[in-house]
Amino acid sequence: MTHRRALSTLAAVAMACTGQDTRLGRASVEGAPASKPHVALETSKGRIVLELEPQLAPETVDNFLLHVRSGFYDGLTFHRVKNDFVIQAGLLTADMKERKTSVMGIRNEADNGLRNVRGSISMARTSDPHSATSEFFINVKDNPTLDFRELSYEGYGYAVFGRVIEGMAVVDAIAAVPVRRTAIHEALPLEPVVVSRAYRVSEGDG
Repeated sequence: MTHRRALSTLAAVAMACTGQDTRLGRASVEGAPASKPHVALETSKGRIVLELEPQLAPETVDNFLLHVRSGFYDGLTFHRVKNDFVIQAGLLTADMKERKTSVMGIRNEADNGLRNVRGSISMARTSDPHSATSEFFINVKDNPTLDFRELSYEGYGYAVFGRVIEGMAVVDAIAAVPVRRTAIHEALPLEPVVVSRAYRVSEGDG
């Protein structure tokens, strides 16, 4: 998904129905289970709050929360911004330095039934399906070409592990910033959009 993060395709796998559709879509998020962690991203464009799906993407959520707890995302930027696609972070500081993670790559959980719809958050990776580490992206629009299709090297997609429950206007503001193409980065903001802090919040925290 970055200059190194090649995209592939995927189609959603059916899950057992418990009376409530757990797939990400445009439906209201009111009444969400309290067991789902919430993470806030304080950015230079405003606050984004994410609701994560540990039951459907346990390894992915654990990995993301590990980076949140360690402060890994603090001071990083949205280094790939495409207003008709995604906004992506988890690699570069404002001065264009890469921040290294100790994670070598996690299992791709894209076959969890969640879809890359507008407002969903997914893990970025290389062409290797199981290479995601610290980089994530938020879908600016529905991106079905990123969804799970089959359990094969070419059929894996990008693992959705949560959704935006507050701050989609901030996501859209980030997506609208002017960008430039460099030899390495295809859509780098002209002025850095910085994540000043990423942290866990309680459901009642406004």
